[in-house]
Amino acid sequence: MLTEQAPRALSVPPRAPWSRPGVRMAALGGVVLALVGLFLFTDVPGSLAFALKIRGLSVAAMLVVATAVGVSTVVFHTITQNRILTPSIMGFDAFYMLISTIVVFFFGATSFLTLRPLILWGVQVVVMVAFSVLLFTWLFGGKRRSIHLMLLVGIVLGTFFRSFTEWMQRMLDPVAFQVLSDAGFASLTRPDETLLLLTAILVALGCAAVIPLRATLDVLTLGEPAAVGLGVDHRRTVMILFGIVSVMIAASTALVGPVLFFGLIVANLAYAYAGSFRHAWTLPTAVLLGMVCLVGGQLVIERLFAFSATLSTVIEFAGGLFFLYLVLRKGAR
Repeated sequence: MLTEQAPRALSVPPRAPWSRPGVRMAALGGVVLALVGLFLFTDVPGSLAFALKIRGLSVAAMLVVATAVGVSTVVFHTITQNRILTPSIMGFDAFYMLISTIVVFFFGATSFLTLRPLILWGVQVVVMVAFSVLLFTWLFGGKRRSIHLMLLVGIVLGTFFRSFTEWMQRMLDPVAFQVLSDAGFASLTRPDETLLLLTAILVALGCAAVIPLRATLDVLTLGEPAAVGLGVDHRRTVMILFGIVSVMIAASTALVGPVLFFGLIVANLAYAYAGSFRHAWTLPTAVLLGMVCLVGGQLVIERLFAFSATLSTVIEFAGGLFFLYLVLRKGAR
């Protein structure tokens, strides 16, 4: 007797645990905790309590910078539809050096060194944010202009600021020039506690504004026509996001100094590591990778190379090579 056999259901092989973004992010979080533990508790020359206080401030500064740069770069890539450019292309680093150079040029190196850090930080943040707001208002406030025009204007202004800064620096005495040269390198060791707290507040407020927009950012990844078709107020959303990016980058740059290619590194590594293009995964992954780069790099420089190099120099060198790799790879395609 023949019996009719029911067709077998198609069996879908289960996903490997490592292919899940949550598992990857949890593993990355474990690496961050391990590196922070090594940084805080190993090779303590004297009092552990004193070492933890000093190193704790450095770790907190690294967390603030990694969060500000990682989140702002991923958001910037999304709204510009370009993963090679970074917020620094808008001239923030050049503007930071221009402000410092103007202070030294007109008031002297002594005034720059004795100026209260809070005043200098506040001036730098306000001027950089005002510059970005004026730029965005001109580009988006009246006649509709493309984001590519905004990027081109940012590149031109950044070049102008750097050229004007170099012109003024050439007329400074060697001592004042050395003071400016030191200010041009990012420093994550022993940050000012008040400035660190204020920067952390601004970065936290920026993250609180970005988190509810995760789904909107996913839609913006599809491009402006698709986002508008799906009901997103593209112009208003982009303006809000540009403002958030401006505040976060300005605050972190004023705190530790310029880090030109750091965002480029952590953002592109986050896209490759997360295994998902959803911002719910790429944003925290970029922050965690930023912590791995900063804490791990500082750990290697302090314990293996005995401060014979600076972390910012290593990041800029590696970032420059990574930038060339991305440009060449995109050109080959």
